[in-house]
Formats: sequence, structure tokens, C-alpha cells
Amino acid sequence: MTRIASDTMREQLKVYFIMGSVNCAKPPAEVLAEAIAGGITLFQFREKGSGALVGEQKYELAKQLQHICREHGIPFIVNDDVELALALDADGVHIGQEDEDARIVRAKIGDKILGVSAHNLEEARAAMDAGADYIGVGPIYPTKSKEDAKKAQGPEIIRLLRRHGIAIPLVAIGGVTADNAGEVIAAGADGVSVISAIASASSPETAARQLVRAVQSSKKGA
Repeated sequence: MTRIASDTMREQLKVYFIMGSVNCAKPPAEVLAEAIAGGITLFQFREKGSGALVGEQKYELAKQLQHICREHGIPFIVNDDVELALALDADGVHIGQEDEDARIVRAKIGDKILGVSAHNLEEARAAMDAGADYIGVGPIYPTKSKEDAKKAQGPEIIRLLRRHGIAIPLVAIGGVTADNAGEVIAAGADGVSVISAIASASSPETAARQLVRAVQSSKKGA
């Protein structure tokens, strides 16, 4: 197994859906299936927040959602929980700045996908040096999906990272919708990452399709 190519990673980041049971208005499996039908390109299992599942229940939900992803050829990423990712043989892991050190995680997961959250140039450089395959940048806009979200920085943070030589794949997160997705793509992001824009929608399929359309049209215009 070899590390994922940057071009492949950029394609997979176009519409990156993040979700756990606490984010859904419908059963998680139903939401994920609809989101895949709408065209998402990557999925992250993030079981955090008040009322989140733990232990065997968390494992079983992750396994169920991973199975849906595998059926449709969608890479399955686990947020933070390296042990769970390895137990499931997930496609990768995403970690934040408060989680385990990226170099240690890279050593544990080998050639699996490693995503790292970054909020500034220093963190982005450290993530690159540690062997991240992509960086999640944000929050771009105000968001209520994460209880510990930092202050929104706008698309300018993406432009800043690109200007200072951060060339690896970047995905924008935080308050991204179909209406503002074009702004972050124009700023230099390879894709958008969303939780509530799809998980809280009355039709996750429609919401995903609108995001896909917004990203694709922005890329064509770039």
C-alpha cells in the first residue's frame, strides 16, 4: 500500500461530509445513504458531543456506516479515534490540534489517509511536516456544529496559506453552505467539508447535490 496521491486526494475532498449520530434528524444510515446519492466524495465518522455513543454502540454504528461507504466506493475516515480506525481498517483518520500528535498518528496508521485540522499558517506547516495528506482549514464561517469551534476567519485564511506555500490539499470547514462554497473554492480550497448543511437538511440528498453543483461550477470558473 502506498500513500494517496495528491490529485486523488483533491478529487475526494470536493464534498466532504462529516457526521455522527448527534448531528442527524433521521437515522444516521439513512442520512449517509442520501448524502452519497447526492454526490458526496468523502465521509468522516465523527461521534462527538452531548449524547454521543460510546463503546460497542459507537463501534457498531461506525461499522454500519463504513459498510454503506464501501458499497458505494466512498472513503471512510474516522475522527480522532485511531484505535477505532485501525479496528475497522478504515481508510484514514482525521485529527485536531488537541488530539494525538500527527507524527505519532502517522506512525500508527502507516499509509492510510491522515487529515489534520489547522487554524493558522504555523499549524498548517506543522501538519505538512508531520505527513498529513490534507489539511482541514477553519472555521471559515460561524458554525454551531462544533461546541468548541474557534472564531471564524473567512476565506482569507485559505488564500493566506496558499500564498505562503501550503501546496497540499486543503478542505474548508465551518459554516459552509451551497451559497458560500464558491467563495472558498475561489480562495484556493480543493473542497468543502460540512456537517449540518447535509445532516440537518430535510433532504440530505438535495443538500449534497446543491453543494456538489456549487463546488463544480466554481472549479470550472477558476
